[in-house]
Amino acid sequence: MRFYIMKKNKENTVNFGLVLQLGCTILLFLMLTPVTAQNIQNFKEFKGAVVDAKSHKPLEFATIALSASNISTISNKDGNFIIKVPQNLLNESLIVNYLGYKNTVIPLSSLPSQEAVIKMQEITETLPEVNLVSKDPQKIVRSMLANRDKNFSQDNIIMTAFYRESIKKRRAYASLSEAVVEVYKKPFSSASIDYVKLVKARKSTDYKKIDTLVIKLQGGPYNTLNIDLVKNEDMLFNEDLFENYQFTFDKYINLDNRGTYVVNFVQSDGLNEPMFYGKLYIDAQSYALSKARFSLKLDNKKLASKYFVKKKPSKATVTPMVANYSIDYRMKNNKWYYGYGRIELSFKINWKKKIFNSVYHMTIEKAVTDWHVNKDNNQLRGKEKLKTNVILNDKATGFANPEFWGENNVIEPDKSIENAIKKIKKHLN
Repeated sequence: MRFYIMKKNKENTVNFGLVLQLGCTILLFLMLTPVTAQNIQNFKEFKGAVVDAKSHKPLEFATIALSASNISTISNKDGNFIIKVPQNLLNESLIVNYLGYKNTVIPLSSLPSQEAVIKMQEITETLPEVNLVSKDPQKIVRSMLANRDKNFSQDNIIMTAFYRESIKKRRAYASLSEAVVEVYKKPFSSASIDYVKLVKARKSTDYKKIDTLVIKLQGGPYNTLNIDLVKNEDMLFNEDLFENYQFTFDKYINLDNRGTYVVNFVQSDGLNEPMFYGKLYIDAQSYALSKARFSLKLDNKKLASKYFVKKKPSKATVTPMVANYSIDYRMKNNKWYYGYGRIELSFKINWKKKIFNSVYHMTIEKAVTDWHVNKDNNQLRGKEKLKTNVILNDKATGFANPEFWGENNVIEPDKSIENAIKKIKKHLN
């Protein structure tokens, strides 16, 4: 993921330069697509919160899936979720799962008319004895890669996903973008690129909060596809990089009612190039990667900044502070699929001859809300393809319209984003 940092001109407008050329003209047309009454009547909306049964603490990023379908969503930072169910599936159930908790199944017919509270029970049963000392963690990781073609879908898939990116200056939102996209995903063993089609989008940027800077995220919805470690194994564990990491076993856990190895990995000593460290969750039965949580090592901050900054003023120094990544996969009919990706970045900008610095926080997430096999191998053509270096346009259309998303499933905004959206609506009105 790359971004641009640029100064404004005297008229307080943006000198877009190259950035303007990267804008996507199809965005403006799709943002104005009306939501019809017929679309709204095709589904029923359910709201709720996922919490710990004992402490009532919200459980963030829990998966809420609809049985007998590929429809799903993710709870937000406050544990809240919203899911839109087609009328012909109202006899099904919600399946809720969260790391370290028992799966919970709730029939839709039993959900209250108001918001439901789903209480999750921590897993307390004893797991089978596993002698981790006798196992080589690197072999487990190599087995994960060797079984990739068997474990992960070899079909062409069309995924519907919700994408959100935000930029905060300290605690205040300076930019907020949301989109519903279609991802034309190739088989995991294929070297072909996954492409994205924009369905609906909205964005608002408050340049006053960004002071003299304009920050442009390059890549948009592609950023969370790029951290797909199964398809893009060169990101971490190709043969050339394998010896650059040290692996140790963390523990053996129950994840989604399946035994799972947790493997820690860290960059080997003596390497100056910034690499990653984190945890891999590997299914003990199939050796499929089910989750990954990892971060970029930022000891060499000057070198690490080159990973993110494509263009900046000569008088500005950009120092990365946080670079965290999350990827989740979901199993369906003994095959695993991309489910959720999240990127969290923080960086500090210092200007020469200025006393105070600016701290910015970026969050990018994409959740797959539905998918189907692309049996006819339909391809995106021409302007249908969102460019891989896209920077979403700055129009705010849609924030004032409560029915903007129609029947599309989206991630419920957490409280801080809700407040930002309310301010945007007030400004538009």
